[in-house]
Amino acid sequence: MISRRMILSAAVSTLAAPASTEAARAQAAMSRITAYAFSFPALAGSDISLADYAGRPLLIVNTASLCGYTPQYAGLQQLWTEFHDRGLVIIGVPSNDFGGQEPGGAYEIVETARQQYGATFPITAKAVVKGSLAHPFYKWAALARPKEVPRWNFHKYLIGRDGYIAEVFPETVEPLDTRIKTAIARALAET
Repeated sequence: MISRRMILSAAVSTLAAPASTEAARAQAAMSRITAYAFSFPALAGSDISLADYAGRPLLIVNTASLCGYTPQYAGLQQLWTEFHDRGLVIIGVPSNDFGGQEPGGAYEIVETARQQYGATFPITAKAVVKGSLAHPFYKWAALARPKEVPRWNFHKYLIGRDGYIAEVFPETVEPLDTRIKTAIARALAET
């Protein structure tokens, strides 16, 4: 004898199948997109289009001015100085998502990044990096690496020359750590 519960269960699974198939298709399409498809509003000036850096490795770092990791700006600047002429692009993405540690506007961000730490690499306008309101780049990265999403400020995505995520480093890994420098050198060596 077929119960109402069995009929209802079969109906729900039939209705859910197209949705999960549709979600799988959307995820597959999103995974074919490279990082070079995205752009960010700049902190000052015109947008920062990642397509302008196609074929170059990118280090995308969510930053904050009032964080215990804020001194990493100095290490990021050292990486920029060491590797920029070889093709590395570093992009800072200020975010107020973690602990409200980027509460100010452009002036305060410039004061910290540029004046206090001497950062000369591109910096975007403040952006959301987690959750449903995340910037499209961060949604793409979360689909590509769901277990390696930003959990705090100064999370680092290294994008290879092919436009895909090559390595991910959490906030606890300093910019001058051997693992990051080795990964950057490897990404620069790829053709």
